[in-house]
Amino acid sequence: MAYKVPFVDAREHYRRYRTEFEDVNTTTLSNGDLILRQQLRDFESHLAEFCGAKYGVGLNSGYHALHLSLLAAGVKAGDEVITVAHTFVATISAIVHCGATPVLVDVTDDYNMDVEGFAQAITQRTRAVIPVHLNGRMADMTRIMEIAERHRLVVVEDAAQSLGARVDGRSAGSIGTTGCFSFYPFKILGCFGDGGAVTTSDREIATAISRLRYNGEDRETGEYHFHGYTALLDNVQAAVLDLKLRHLPDWIRHRRAVADAYRQGLTGVGDLRLPHFDDGGRFDDVFQNYVIRTRRRDEFRAFLRENGVETLMHWPKPVWEHKALGLADPGLPNTVNICKEVLSMPMSAETTFEQVDHVVDVARRFYS
Repeated sequence: MAYKVPFVDAREHYRRYRTEFEDVNTTTLSNGDLILRQQLRDFESHLAEFCGAKYGVGLNSGYHALHLSLLAAGVKAGDEVITVAHTFVATISAIVHCGATPVLVDVTDDYNMDVEGFAQAITQRTRAVIPVHLNGRMADMTRIMEIAERHRLVVVEDAAQSLGARVDGRSAGSIGTTGCFSFYPFKILGCFGDGGAVTTSDREIATAISRLRYNGEDRETGEYHFHGYTALLDNVQAAVLDLKLRHLPDWIRHRRAVADAYRQGLTGVGDLRLPHFDDGGRFDDVFQNYVIRTRRRDEFRAFLRENGVETLMHWPKPVWEHKALGLADPGLPNTVNICKEVLSMPMSAETTFEQVDHVVDVARRFYS
């Protein structure tokens, strides 16, 4: 179906930057710079600088950023790792593939980790915590770090949806042991396939992940330090991402303006709950997703679709209800309710204010 308001518009995105994309691709390919060349090194350096970290390590997915972060930090079988249930399954899978046990806690109304729930879930076996910065909003890292440091826990920030977000003046990916990013095409910074990265200020962690991503090999010495993985970000994608990173501050400003237009148009409409929170100005959100809540979610979504508005659901049922994953029901009421009510509205650097007006008009007609 051709939507009047697409969730994201990849074709328009390419059209706007086509000349720039073709220039960097031509340079990369004509020089034969395909694996571990300067384009990757430049992007890693620029990403780390953007996030306020010392090192960046390019990887082939956000999942590998999480998995290799845990391995590099020494997480192993018998350990417990605390994270939220309201997240993409890769967060939890990264824990499982280390042989560790995921301990799932609830989220608060801003969709991020319930800090009190995290504190109560710590046991003698707890080795790490993965706070997930969801929808372009960071978890309360100030409080999480206080608890984690008291218990000497590794902190892996799942910042796949929050590149550029801040809390208490600090950027996603600069606070924990590592920050983990995804460059899946529809992320706030996306490549033309899949990609990811880790940021860290720990030299040993950065070195370990750099080796893990390339079969355990130190590329400068040729020495193998362990059995690793094939998880390298290729140079073509790195070149594209480095180009896009220069535009990211403008894209973030546009997303915030679109979010404000949604707020002005949808405040007080029906039972809609909007993603704007009373936080005393501590948080700077980047609105990777504009997520609303309504008890009439399924009816509302169908009406939007009938009127040319594309939406997504993240996620329609709690992760533990996917029986093949083998996760016990942790009894998290807010996660259950959120899964019944959330809906992600169109939001991207290409979303226009005319499109927002159309979405608002459709929403008002539904609730009238």
